[in-house]
Amino acid sequence: MNWHATDIDAIVKHLQTDPLRGLNPAEAQERLAQHGANELARGHRASPVQLFFGQFKNTLIVILLVATVLSALLGEIVDAAIISLIVLFCAILGFVQEYRAERALDALKRMLAPTINVLRGGTEQRIPSRELVPGDIMLLEAGDRIPADARLIEIHSLKCDEAPLTGESFSVEKGLKLLATDTAVADRHNLVFTGTTVTYGRGKAIVTGTAMNTEFGKIAEQVSAVSTEKSPLEKRTAEIGRWLGLIALGVCGVAIAVSIARAWMGDQLNVGLLLTITMFAIALAVAAVPEALAAIVTGALAVGMHEMAKRNALVRRMPTVETLGCTTVICSDKTGTLTKGEMTARRVFVGSRTSEVSGAGYAPTGSFNPPLPLDDNAVRLMLTGGVLCSDAGLSNDAGRWFVKGDSTEGALVVLAAKAGLQQQQTRLAAPRIGELPFSSERKRMTTVHRMPDGRHLAFVKGAPEVLLDRCVSAQHHDRQQPLTDAARAQILAANENMAKDALRVLAIAYREVRADEPIDDEETIERGLTLLGLIGMMDPPRDEAKEAVRVCRQVHIRPIMITGDHKLTAVAVAAEIDIYREGDLVLTGDDLSRMSDEKFAEIVDRVSVYARVSPMDKLKIVRAWKNRGEIVAMTGDGVNDAPALKHADIGIAMGISGTDVAKEAADMVLADDNFATIVRAIERGRWIYDNIKKYLTY
Repeated sequence: MNWHATDIDAIVKHLQTDPLRGLNPAEAQERLAQHGANELARGHRASPVQLFFGQFKNTLIVILLVATVLSALLGEIVDAAIISLIVLFCAILGFVQEYRAERALDALKRMLAPTINVLRGGTEQRIPSRELVPGDIMLLEAGDRIPADARLIEIHSLKCDEAPLTGESFSVEKGLKLLATDTAVADRHNLVFTGTTVTYGRGKAIVTGTAMNTEFGKIAEQVSAVSTEKSPLEKRTAEIGRWLGLIALGVCGVAIAVSIARAWMGDQLNVGLLLTITMFAIALAVAAVPEALAAIVTGALAVGMHEMAKRNALVRRMPTVETLGCTTVICSDKTGTLTKGEMTARRVFVGSRTSEVSGAGYAPTGSFNPPLPLDDNAVRLMLTGGVLCSDAGLSNDAGRWFVKGDSTEGALVVLAAKAGLQQQQTRLAAPRIGELPFSSERKRMTTVHRMPDGRHLAFVKGAPEVLLDRCVSAQHHDRQQPLTDAARAQILAANENMAKDALRVLAIAYREVRADEPIDDEETIERGLTLLGLIGMMDPPRDEAKEAVRVCRQVHIRPIMITGDHKLTAVAVAAEIDIYREGDLVLTGDDLSRMSDEKFAEIVDRVSVYARVSPMDKLKIVRAWKNRGEIVAMTGDGVNDAPALKHADIGIAMGISGTDVAKEAADMVLADDNFATIVRAIERGRWIYDNIKKYLTY
């Protein structure tokens, strides 16, 4: 059923539930027995025993085992013992490194037992998420991680972070309106999805799908359907093993043939001599096998794994180390990889002046260029209004800054902190006494505060075009100047310039509230406003990503951006870090769906940015590059990245922000979620690859 295109009453009837009372406990237990626990099917994880014996599947190891047996048959017990030790060393070293990586991955997941509020039998209960069933009524509030797909039936300014599923960097405003059947998943605003998070507001929703019957589950199935391919090293060592085997057999055969021919010509051929010739030929074949090759390859890869782990790159399989060294194309997700996934104010317009803001992410470090003095009343009021007219909180945990609440509001709090205005003191000095909440229809939010000087001030934040219509003046230093046509044109021009640079623009205004005015009447409070300024924000690229892309181009690795975010935002970030250059093509998911595989193959090397793509689009892009003979690395953190992560020559998942599905599909996990770590790992991989090549040449 297309839940987003179906009327709520029809859904209630189909799922046989009650929006006011929810399911009764007995019915919920029956459905749990029928549908099973709300958990994704776990992929097969190799046991320690399987990991150990998996080390013996290498062709070179098989040849060494054969050489061990033949040496023992020849009576060369010392040689057999030495070769056995080499084989055992390779197996133990490989097992230890891969086992360590798996254990590190388990520690990185920090598995929790999430819970959710539901209505059961007319009472509100908090239950383990695994006990949710279709028809349950979920009660959602800010901070909840949504454990099932559901249709919204009631909302109050609800916003969700859907980056893990769609790649969208901004919180998505939710609604109740019926949508067209063919609406893309990223645009189904009347649904909430497994694995996403409520960042603002509250709501009520009917569970429509659990476990594998969710959008998360569908992608997990796509991951399991993608076959695992051998790494370039595994292919090469198999080929070398075949050649060594053929050479050994050839040497053995030639030695036997020549020796028999000489003995026959000299009339000396007998059974004893035949046995001696055969033993000599076998010894020659064993000698032709480079016993140290497997040990050197394994040792080099193990050292590489250990070095990369110290640099925040957890490699799960040893051959991945060498694959990194061969990488020619990196297809990188944007949100959380090239960027920090943290909304940041980049530019402000206040008092007829524009100032650029430095610093990326939630860390309150950065500066204003030109400087914004806090003794300027317009600047102070704008920053104060941003902090007071928001519910987000900035916190620090073991040196890591994070925002609890809506990321857009978090950017306002961080902006004020960069200017020296602290959230706690500001809010304690001006307690909130009234509020008109944000809604997608109003496109604004207002809070009323009792200021330290005794005045009551209303601060309003919202879309610039909405607030500008309600403003009669603009703050300029300590004065309120009438909003003339010229002043409006200047403000609109500043807004347009920010929008062109893919910044999301927020306006902040205020007015003094008289004692006789009702603070809950929007037509009274939100009229006759004074504009304080505009704030342009985005999820900016990491500072280190720019240098990493430069190094990629220097060593002839092609960086590609693939994101579920909007085209304008994607191009702005890609251009800033030099992934996108003048003349490059930019494709959206719709463009890809209309294009044949043959046509796409012709232009794939000219495309540097892909926007609004689906998980299967990402798979199509990776396949196109691999069909050109390139070694492709794919990075990502969301469940939407998992199929492409598994199909790429090397899949790289994010350790902090990455979903469990992405980590399971990946060959390598970044403990610091940093694109620059990939480039450092590739440099180490190339060094190891060169060492292996030098030994083979020798």
